[in-house]
Amino acid sequence: MAAPNQGVFGGGDAMSVMGNTGTTGTIGVFNANAMMSVPNNMNSANNSYSSGQNTNGVDASQGTRETGIIEKLLHSYGFIQCCERQARLFFHFSQFGGNIEHLKIGDPVEFEMTYDRRTGKPIASQVTKIAPEVVLSEERVTGTVTTELKCDSAPSGGNTSSSTSSDTTTGRISYENRGECFFLPYTKDDVEGNVSLRSGDKVSFQIATNQRGNLGACHIRLENPAHPVKYRGVVCSMKDTFGFIERADVVKEIFFHFSEADNTIELRPGDDVEFIIQTRNGKEVACNIARLPPGSVIFEDVDTTIYKGQVLKPLDRNNPARQQTNDPLPGRIRYRAADHSEVEVPFGDKDQKGDYTLRHGDWVQFLLATDRRDQLQRATSISLLDETFQVSGEKREQGVVASLKEGFGFLRCVERSVRLFFHFTEVLDTSREICVDDEVEFTVIQDPGSSFANNRQSAIRIKHLPIGTVKFETLIESNVEGVVSREAPKSPIKSQERTEGGVITYGQGPNKKTIMYFLKDCDKPPRENFGFIETVEHDQEVFFHFSNFVGNSNTLELGHEVEYTLSTRNAINAGNCIPAENVKVLPKGTIQQPKVLPSSFNGSVLRPLRCINPEQVEYSGLVQVKNEHGDTLSTHEFGITSLKNHRDLLQKDDVVTFKIDELNRAMEIAPVRTKKQAKVDSIKGQFGFLDFEVDEGKKLFFHMSDVQGNVNLYLGDTVEFSIVTNQASV
Repeated sequence: MAAPNQGVFGGGDAMSVMGNTGTTGTIGVFNANAMMSVPNNMNSANNSYSSGQNTNGVDASQGTRETGIIEKLLHSYGFIQCCERQARLFFHFSQFGGNIEHLKIGDPVEFEMTYDRRTGKPIASQVTKIAPEVVLSEERVTGTVTTELKCDSAPSGGNTSSSTSSDTTTGRISYENRGECFFLPYTKDDVEGNVSLRSGDKVSFQIATNQRGNLGACHIRLENPAHPVKYRGVVCSMKDTFGFIERADVVKEIFFHFSEADNTIELRPGDDVEFIIQTRNGKEVACNIARLPPGSVIFEDVDTTIYKGQVLKPLDRNNPARQQTNDPLPGRIRYRAADHSEVEVPFGDKDQKGDYTLRHGDWVQFLLATDRRDQLQRATSISLLDETFQVSGEKREQGVVASLKEGFGFLRCVERSVRLFFHFTEVLDTSREICVDDEVEFTVIQDPGSSFANNRQSAIRIKHLPIGTVKFETLIESNVEGVVSREAPKSPIKSQERTEGGVITYGQGPNKKTIMYFLKDCDKPPRENFGFIETVEHDQEVFFHFSNFVGNSNTLELGHEVEYTLSTRNAINAGNCIPAENVKVLPKGTIQQPKVLPSSFNGSVLRPLRCINPEQVEYSGLVQVKNEHGDTLSTHEFGITSLKNHRDLLQKDDVVTFKIDELNRAMEIAPVRTKKQAKVDSIKGQFGFLDFEVDEGKKLFFHMSDVQGNVNLYLGDTVEFSIVTNQASV
């Protein structure tokens, strides 16, 4: 046990003893001559050292007597910690004058120092227990500080030289008792709380009487400062009606009640404030709180010198046990100082530039922040250096950002088929917003949040790369020409073995080869290589292959007028139909059409075109007009040339408006459909899905050819659309 704090109330050496309440009192040797007057009930009658014989019958005048504290008691011996000097002395129970059973650890004793005859080591002899113990007044009294402590002259709580006057280390407090004024000495150790007493301060205290009958003030509390000292700090936490302020003068928090703040302001965590300190019920509290302009309170100074070091202990954010340590600076970095010595500095959660994962051995650069209160240094503005990956051998992978959600996203990886999860916090460049299609480099780890059943991996330490760095495929040959031998489906067909796409044949003779392709691989998806021609009589359709078209088939549009000849030989892919040959586009208006009458009608589709329902026998479609009772008034055939928009897929029961021509055929047919709105949920090459549920759990499909205005759609775009049913999939 170390020696307790020592105090000086007047001249002479200091001494600490145990109070009768079992708590350590910092009462020293009083100078009775310093007292102006002593009350009758506080005289020196209890001084047990007025004679040369102590209470245990041991002659105290035989040698120099010292004081100490019992530090350890064993079976037949113990140890004493000296009060006047830094020494720890052995003593045998036979040297104790009194009942050894009454001696306890912490008891103050008096003894002589001698030497062991066998070893020559110093030991204690003639040990006696100091009695009576210090007596404290039960009630607290109030007084006024008349003499301040001069702490700069000599440190309080230690031995002073004879040349130092008592006024430089001892203060005085005055109080009245029965009309008389008394002045009691005190030292710094007798003041409760980290406060400095000033002349005129009102204080409360207890009066102590030591074994020599001298009086002094102890357990002093500041009640009402004469000239309140203004302190500063930052509100660090708040509860229902109270909170705490982190002080700017010491590394300490102080309590405050909401009633102590200016009524015109509402304090919030992070506010800079100014306040005074008062002691209430033995505790320091902040009072008269006023808000300061932001930035008024500065806890630390940050050096502009950039240091380079290695991480010795990273922050383990995923370890719940770390929260129980309450260490605000659990990280450690080692660096070489200007004098070439190796220095270790701590860092905390807010000192990284970003919340990405740091590992042991990482090379980082940082700045040094020095706390103005205790001069403690820590590393801050920490950023990871690229050389970490160059020297560590850490496996890095590449990919692009495939999708982003709220706070997380997924990467499309070069080396793995599955999408890889990542948190935004793992992006190294905090000044750059992460976007879809960003090219990145990263490290793959087992996700800390995954379970044994869900063995998920995630990407950490994500670094942006220049555009064009990430390559998913290696170009073997360019500008190869071929022929589409099988078209790619609009939606890729996935089987257990592989994903089926289209097929392109290229090369000549024995070098002929085939290769698979998908619509996503095409700048412009290849069109179908055949079509159908509606006859002038509108009663049937004629098949033709693009190879039998004269001109560029890419210029063909629905509704074009054409001339052709019927083939006299069988044709591939014609089925049972006789195909058309020598198909040529004619100028618009070459084929004379019957005159369209001006009247408009409302009706519905009774039968679609055969291209919509391939199972029907009739080629032409049929619309009907009904009266208000639902009776059919008339029916009218229609073909592809009857549609206002040749791409409209009219289906049975669709409501339409139309006119009729001189031959009683329906013309200028337009569907009457309800427009709906939704957002684009996903896009995959030439098709996509809208965030519109048509069946339970199914999104609404669309093809890019149905997008009007030749615009590009992106994820999240809001679109307007009509719903049609694909008869082929019903």
